[in-house]
This record gives sequence, C-alpha cells and structure tokens, in this order.
Amino acid sequence: MSNRIITIGREFGSGGRTIGREVAKKLGIPCYDQELIEKMAEESGFTREYVEKESENASLGSWAASALGMDGTYTAPTNQDRLWAVQSRIIREIAEKESCVIVGRCADVILEDKADLLRVFIHADFDARAKRIVEKYGETEVPTEKRLRDKDKRRALYYQFYTDRKWGDIENYDIILNSSALGPERCVDIIATLY
Repeated sequence: MSNRIITIGREFGSGGRTIGREVAKKLGIPCYDQELIEKMAEESGFTREYVEKESENASLGSWAASALGMDGTYTAPTNQDRLWAVQSRIIREIAEKESCVIVGRCADVILEDKADLLRVFIHADFDARAKRIVEKYGETEVPTEKRLRDKDKRRALYYQFYTDRKWGDIENYDIILNSSALGPERCVDIIATLY
C-alpha cells in the first residue's frame, strides 16, 4: 500500500500550519513544515534563516530578474532555483518513506503524480487572519494589513513561478476550508475524516 500524504496550502494567518500539526497528531503521522527548512538548510549549505526567508516567498523584482537576463535570455539558476530543487527532492523522498502531512512549499504539485494525496487549502476571513498574526507574532512597524497582503502575494508569486498554477485556486485542491468560519478544530476533524 502506498503512503498517503496530506498537503496543506494556506493563507498567512489562517492557522494552516497549526491545523496541519493537529491533523498529523490526530492521525499519528509526522508533520513536515519547519522540519523541511532544517533539512533544506542542511543539504543546501544555506543558513536556516536564509532558507526560511527564501524557500516559500518571493519578491516580484527578484523573480523577474532571476527568470530573465537583462536582454531577455535565460540566466543561470539562482539560489532560489537551487533551493527549489533541494526542496522538491526532499519532499519526494519523504513521501516515498512515510505517510505524513506536508505544510506549504508546493508539495501538492511536487507530489501530484508520485503519491496518494489529499490536497487541502486553508483560508480565513481577513479580520480573523489579522487578529491571529498579531496574537501569534506581535505588532510590528509594518501595518498588519500590509503584512498579510505582502506575505500572501509572495506565496502566490512563488507558487505560480514554480508550478505555473494559481495559488489558492479551487481547481488545485481537493478541499478548501475556511478556518474562521469552521474553527480550527472542525477543520482538523474534516481533514482527518477525509484522510
């Protein structure tokens, strides 16, 4: 029997990471999120901080510059391209080894032809997300609304750049759950039941 994998894409502040961890705990399987960052740092030679910052987020300028040279021709792979290759390999190896939950990092696309997948996307109402990030990460000089929009924009850009798909689009997932409407516990129950 092949391993069964749950992939969880999520909006920033939706609680997707926490939901993923709770699903894994309920099912008695591992959850990979920060653990992926550790493995990527170890295998790539980049620092953990660099991997965490660059492995799932993008800025428009850096991606456009990395995709094309100034004259419109292809340029050599960037550090983000190298991280993508390491990340993809690690995610495939994990899926071959064991059933698990993988949070983010385009795992839904990386594994689409390689594993028995349940592809989940977690979103939440804007106000609920804003409240959650302030509670979890505290206030910063950057306004909460800008933090949410910037992080989601970078995740969407990263996802589209490497998968050629639209992040959060219903066609890319088996189920999309609103954690602010359902509550995190109900989301956990639904995902575990579907698994």
